[in-house]
Amino acid sequence: MIAALVALALAPGQFVALDQVDPTIVQDMRYATRHNFVGRRIHGYREPVCLLTGKAARALHRAQVELRPKGYGLKVYDCYRPTRAVAQFDRWARNPADQKMKAEFYPHVDKRRAFVDGYIAHRSGHSRGSTVDITLVRPPAKAPPEWDGKLRSCVAPYRRRFRDNSVNMGTSYDCMDPRAATFHPAIEGHRLRNRLRLKRTLERVGFAYYSKEWWHFTLRDEPYPEKYFNFPVARESVK
Repeated sequence: MIAALVALALAPGQFVALDQVDPTIVQDMRYATRHNFVGRRIHGYREPVCLLTGKAARALHRAQVELRPKGYGLKVYDCYRPTRAVAQFDRWARNPADQKMKAEFYPHVDKRRAFVDGYIAHRSGHSRGSTVDITLVRPPAKAPPEWDGKLRSCVAPYRRRFRDNSVNMGTSYDCMDPRAATFHPAIEGHRLRNRLRLKRTLERVGFAYYSKEWWHFTLRDEPYPEKYFNFPVARESVK
């Protein structure tokens, strides 16, 4: 089947804002800010809001309900991603001169390998609306702190990385490094247990994990497996 690129001003009716389904899931929408591997607000992110298909949002709600009695909760970093944002990432990866955020997001990796190593894709499952970048927090989680502009290595020890109120997963979010792989041998002890808690919980509600990024999950039975959308990330898109 040929995948379809769909240009719409508004989302299809199956899309929702996550906080309409579960307002207790923390949102730290990095691509609506400058604190990401590009170093600027990403095209199409008009508001810091998580949009997803209703099916994916309800699955996350079930995961949240399961985690809360165990002393954990969910936090999302990215949800639906417009194709225009994916195109911006593509251009960034093809520009070796742009090393603005290297010290934090890819301190030991040559960005020219971003495609080969699986960190950047020409087409992203996020644009189908049922893929999330997600982590665990300890409730009651404080609001995500404002980034102070300082770059801190994503593979540094936990207390030397950017403190974003999440539990220790062994690397920061969006870390382009082999240690971001879910089962990297250097990740042991409580860091591995945290990754496995996230993975197993999300698998029980229908998500599949991506082996190279501990934070990346896609709903297995997604509503739009062959459609890639480009409507903006904004609440008005799902009205």
